[in-house]
Amino acid sequence: MTTPRRRLLTRGSWLETQRIGELVRAETFGGALLMIAAILALVAANTTDTYAQVRDTVIGPASLHLDLSIGAWAADGLLAIFFFVVGLELKREFVAGDLRDPSRAAVPIVAAIGGMAMPALIYVAINSINDAGRPVGWAIPAATDIAFAIAVLAVVGSFLPTGLRLFLLTLAIVDDLLAITIIAIFYTSDLDAIWLLLALLPIAAFGALVQQRIRSPWLLIPLAVTAWALVHASGVHATVAGVLLGFTVPVLRRDGQDGPGLAEHLEEIVRPLSSTVAVPVFAFFSAGVAIEGASGFVEALRDPVTLGIIAGLVIGKPLGVLLFTWLMARFTKAELDDDLEWIDLVGVGLLAGIGFTVALLVGELAFGVGSESDEHVKVGVLLGSLTSALLAVAVLRLRNRAYRLIHERETRDDDADGIPDVYQG
Repeated sequence: MTTPRRRLLTRGSWLETQRIGELVRAETFGGALLMIAAILALVAANTTDTYAQVRDTVIGPASLHLDLSIGAWAADGLLAIFFFVVGLELKREFVAGDLRDPSRAAVPIVAAIGGMAMPALIYVAINSINDAGRPVGWAIPAATDIAFAIAVLAVVGSFLPTGLRLFLLTLAIVDDLLAITIIAIFYTSDLDAIWLLLALLPIAAFGALVQQRIRSPWLLIPLAVTAWALVHASGVHATVAGVLLGFTVPVLRRDGQDGPGLAEHLEEIVRPLSSTVAVPVFAFFSAGVAIEGASGFVEALRDPVTLGIIAGLVIGKPLGVLLFTWLMARFTKAELDDDLEWIDLVGVGLLAGIGFTVALLVGELAFGVGSESDEHVKVGVLLGSLTSALLAVAVLRLRNRAYRLIHERETRDDDADGIPDVYQG
């Protein structure tokens, strides 16, 4: 008797499908705000000097190593909220989501690794063969902006299979985890181990409280802020504190019953703050690149840093996602789920090439805020992300039309047979 071959990117459970739908709706609005913030930043940076003056204004106590510019406060402070949500999402996926199954989790994890490795290799190749190249920015095109990517998918993919949405969401979340790991390891300078060890104390206290299901903001917020400040003082990028705090929150209910646990409760509270305030404000202060006419734009496009980022996002991301997923299928003797085609993964790979929030952050860490290379990073990230988004829309609109026709045909057949259509693709 022949053993059925394992399927890749299957639909997932009903509860997971519901959760993905809710998350898509939430991130769609956040993605729209992110786009508006980026456009406003570009307009402000090229029409008034006030933008740069405000962004570079330094506030905060120097004695606590917190004398930061407003732009740095947005990158180091507000993005910690975003990464706290990422930590909650990751823990929920691997504790209570469909990805607690290692065989199911392996595919998006491997795809995320490929989607980070291939852009990095392309970036390094372009920058290594050029005397003016800066290979230090290799991690810039490696990250996917989950809000932008999901917003685009929500607009063009109403009939796309649920398994494809779950794949993109998980890939983007794992992508964020790998990106923050890269930031912690490769973009940490002047590490102060004492401050880092001290940061473990408020993180442990925060973890002890949430494990007891204590939700008091008067206790949790001061501990979270203290942990953030100590991690920042240690030299490790402060957003790492957000992920670590998110990992401490329990996912399952203490009584063992079904229903939302503390992680889901905190996510519902913090996600709106992240998607509507933290990330758009960061985008506003990070995406504003002043381009001095056509000559400045052409100069940016001649920089191997810019070219490496664009090629990494537009070519490296879809190539890495598709290749590593195919290798998983090839070496595990698995088959793509019947609901999907390989061209669908090309569309998702292009969506993964929409790099924004973390890509801009890595650019600032690699080259320094306000440097010429950092300005060229912004041009590369914006052009690469826009190109990836347009190509993804072209591919996924065709695929969405095909799935819509299949859905309509199945509906007609069910109506003809007198069988109600209860399947929602």
